[in-house]
Amino acid sequence: MRLGTGIGWRPEIAEAVERMPGIDWVEAVAENVCPGHLPESLLRLRERGVTVVPHGVSLGLGGADRPDESRLTALAERAEALGSPLVTEHIAFVRAGGPLTASPLLEAGHLLPVPRTRDALDVLCENIRVAQAALPVPLAVENIAALISWPGEEMTEGQFLYDLVDRTGVRLLIDVANLHTNHVNRGEDPAKALDELPVEAIAYVHVAGGFERDGVWHDSHAHPVPRPVLDILADLASRVTPPGVLLERDEDFPEPAELERELTAIRETLERAGSPAGTGGPGTTAPVGGPAVPGSGPAADAARQRLALGQTALLSALVAGTPVPEGFDRVRLGVQARALAGKRADVVAKVAPELPEILAAGYRPAFLAYAQRHPMTGGYRRDALDFAERLLLTGLPEGADTRRLRDWWLERSGPAPLSRRPVARLARATRRALLGQ
Repeated sequence: MRLGTGIGWRPEIAEAVERMPGIDWVEAVAENVCPGHLPESLLRLRERGVTVVPHGVSLGLGGADRPDESRLTALAERAEALGSPLVTEHIAFVRAGGPLTASPLLEAGHLLPVPRTRDALDVLCENIRVAQAALPVPLAVENIAALISWPGEEMTEGQFLYDLVDRTGVRLLIDVANLHTNHVNRGEDPAKALDELPVEAIAYVHVAGGFERDGVWHDSHAHPVPRPVLDILADLASRVTPPGVLLERDEDFPEPAELERELTAIRETLERAGSPAGTGGPGTTAPVGGPAVPGSGPAADAARQRLALGQTALLSALVAGTPVPEGFDRVRLGVQARALAGKRADVVAKVAPELPEILAAGYRPAFLAYAQRHPMTGGYRRDALDFAERLLLTGLPEGADTRRLRDWWLERSGPAPLSRRPVARLARATRRALLGQ
């Protein structure tokens, strides 16, 4: 399958992407696309023959729980609606807790690394086989960037990915920016990782920018692609012809001309390496995986529980302020915790833009203070409602509009239109009483 050169499609740059020359394909965040109401821009691109690939961020294939059936169904629906040749997700966990640990379910709101252990690999392999069986097209999974390392890891990233492909036949989405991030943050050699990778399994490649602060690389997707990332792309392209290469940008979008310059730099890097994306050569064939291995039984269940306990302890330390699990770097966990809280604040401001307007300059400090003691247990919209409710019960920042926030919360948290059921009326009356209406 040849893809060529692509760019991450985002609503903010949709018009610019449509006008860019030489765009063979685009990637859209799956959770931001509604199958019954596809954006007009994506429809126009498809009519022109531009391939659209849905890129999921919420399955949590590296988590201890089996993949949620409703999330798999939703991803399958998006693949079919977009006529996509494949779908992609991440080798990461995004939530922890729940029945396996008899503890509250916690949401990270971010992609967190799985430990490179045999337990985690066994669980990941079974989860990927479940996902592959539920999806109408092939699945490719992405290596992620990480600020932190798990203690007691048993494999390198390359070995972990090699065994994953060998056992499941899954394809790989290799993010060279994430290899650079792990080089800076975890001391991992990108060349060694490429040496160990099953390059014949690569479906396509991500390229993105970031920034370094105090010795930590932040994979921001909001900065230009740096030279070290292009150098890793060149190293990869010298070993294999990537079927596709895609530029990612999620924030602080520059002028279209700057994005086009970055795409040109990617093309020139591939050409100098003698491997223009998607033009044939070695590495463009489908990966060869071994036979599926059993993924259930007492041993597999025990592995899931051990993984669940470890991931829950880590996530709880990051989002609920519990003690740092033994073996983790406390400083790095602090950096990660602050990054998670900052991301929550940014995303809540996007899904509920009224809140920064109502709270003005007090929004961000109030949300960060809230996040320290109130982990996210649902999606970002639920998080916004919970944050507003907490402020109404405990007090708003100086200068905030209390009545406007109360009206905003009541409008979104109660039945709409007003229910005639006594229970619903009682619930609304109780909320009004609590909030002083």
